[in-house]
Amino acid sequence: IPLCFTRKRVSLIRTMHAPSSPSSTDLHQLVQALTRNQAEDGLANTLTPVQWELLTGYLQLCVLVPGEVLITCGAADRAVYFVESGSLSVHFEDDKGRLKLALVGAGGLLGEGAFFAHGPRSATVQAGSACRVWSLTPIRFAELSNRQPALALGLVMAMGGVLAKRLANRRRRIATT
Repeated sequence: IPLCFTRKRVSLIRTMHAPSSPSSTDLHQLVQALTRNQAEDGLANTLTPVQWELLTGYLQLCVLVPGEVLITCGAADRAVYFVESGSLSVHFEDDKGRLKLALVGAGGLLGEGAFFAHGPRSATVQAGSACRVWSLTPIRFAELSNRQPALALGLVMAMGGVLAKRLANRRRRIATT
């Protein structure tokens, strides 16, 4: 089984598809999850089917089992994650253990804080159930920006919208990882 690699960390997250060759039908479930997501901090699905097809080659599927850590607080990783299915808990690790702060489900976005801020992760994200998430690394985003600038702009504007909504809502602010 191939591994899902993140910067400065090799994860034991199992992938179901070769990282470089997901098909457009693979993203069908993600697009449906984004469309159905009614969360106040949800990612607006403003991309066309053709744009989703173009984006497919830049994303990598990661499949997580319950309890598996996707993001570690303090890590330098800057990938952003689109949640296709399952639920993940976002929590801050303090001296006394973990304090659960937010839940992100299907159609949600994770990692936008570090992606934009170029800083360390602000919280830990752990799978609460079996999950399928699609990752976009900064390197792949730079490639997307060079090859498909309109698509990259649309995507980053949608991600920025999530960040703005979370920062404006005290309860959801910690979900910004």
